[in-house]
Amino acid sequence: MAFPDRRTMSVLLTALLFGVALAIVYIARAVIVIFAFSILFAYLINPVVKFLQRHSLLFRNLRGPHVAEAYLALLLFVALIAHVLAPGYLNRSINLIRQIPVWSDRIASGEIATDMGGKYGWNDTQTRRMKTFLVQHRSDIQNAMGAAQRFATAAIGAVVVIPILSIFFLSDGENLANQAIHLVSTKDNYAVIRSLADELNVMLHHYIRAKVTLSGLSFGYASIGMLILGFPHALALGVLAGILEFIPIAGWMIAATTIITFGILSHCQWIWMAALLGVWRMLIDYWIAPRVMGHELEIHPLLAIFTLMAGGAVGGFAGVYLSLPLVAALRVVWRRFASAAPTGAGMTDQLPASEGGSRLIPAMNQIRAADPALLEGIPGQLKQS
Repeated sequence: MAFPDRRTMSVLLTALLFGVALAIVYIARAVIVIFAFSILFAYLINPVVKFLQRHSLLFRNLRGPHVAEAYLALLLFVALIAHVLAPGYLNRSINLIRQIPVWSDRIASGEIATDMGGKYGWNDTQTRRMKTFLVQHRSDIQNAMGAAQRFATAAIGAVVVIPILSIFFLSDGENLANQAIHLVSTKDNYAVIRSLADELNVMLHHYIRAKVTLSGLSFGYASIGMLILGFPHALALGVLAGILEFIPIAGWMIAATTIITFGILSHCQWIWMAALLGVWRMLIDYWIAPRVMGHELEIHPLLAIFTLMAGGAVGGFAGVYLSLPLVAALRVVWRRFASAAPTGAGMTDQLPASEGGSRLIPAMNQIRAADPALLEGIPGQLKQS
C-alpha cells in the first residue's frame, strides 16, 4: 500500500484541523456567544465613555474612571426605571424563579386545578377535567417548567457576566485588538490585516447605531401610543420598550406583556394598545428593521430578513442577534480578499500562450534583442521566455 504523497497529507491535515476547530467552536458555543454579546455591549457603551472622557476635567487620558462613570450612570438609570415601574421587582423576580419547582409540582400533580376552581367558582366536573388534563401531561409540564427555570437562570447569569466582561473590552480593547492582529499577521500581510480590522470595527459601529435607531423608534412609538391611550408611567414604559428592543424575540415579548399588564391593572385601553403593539411588531420586523440594518450594513433588506430568519432557526435568540453582524463581517472579509486578488498586469505571468502569452513573448524577444536593460521589472516567467 503506497503512502499518500505530501499534497494529499496536506489536504487531509487541513481538513482535520478545520474539523477540530469546528468541534471546539460547537463545544464552546455558549462561551463564544457570551463573549460576542460582551463585545457588542462594549460597542454600545463606548460612545458614552468617549463622551465622558472628552468632556472631563480630570483623568482625560485614562479610560478606567470614565468606564466606571458610564456603568454607574447605567445602573442608576436602570434602577430608576425599575423603581418607577415596579418597586422591589428584582426581589420578586428572584423569588419567582426559586418558586418554579414548587409551581411545577403543583401544576403537574393537578393541585393547582383545585385552587383555580375554588377561586373562579368552577364546579366539580370542570375541576376534575382540568386536573385530569394536567396529570396526563405531567412530563410535558415538568420539562417545560424545567426549561423555563434553566433559561431564566442563564439569562440572569448572562445579564451579570456580559457587563463585567465588557469592562475589559472597554478599558483595554485597542491593545487586545493589536495583540490579536500581531498574532495572526506576518510582515507581508500586516497592513492588509490591520485594514480589515479597521473595516470590521466600522461595521460593528454601524450595527450598534442601527440597533440604537430601532430602539429609539420603539421608544417613540410605544410612548406616543400609551400617552394617547392614557397609560400611567407612559414614558418609563416606553423607555423599557426601547431598551428591550436590543433583546431579540424575548425582548419585545417582555415589553408587550409588561405594557399590557399595566394597562389591565390601571383599567386603560389595553386592547387597543395590544393591537398597536402587534402592528408595530409587523412593521419593525418586516419593513423597518431590514431597511435600517440593510442601510447601515450595506445588505439588501431581503437578505437581512433571510439572515434573521435563518439565524433564529439555527441559533435561537443568539442566532437572531448575531446573524446580521456575522454576515456583515463575512461580507467585509470577502470584499477585502476579493479586492486583493491579482488582476490586470499582475496576471501576465500566469497567462498561457493561447490567451495572450503568444502575443507578448515575440514582443519581449524583440525588446531583449534591442536593449536587455528594458526588461528589468518584467514578471519572471515572461522574462525567461
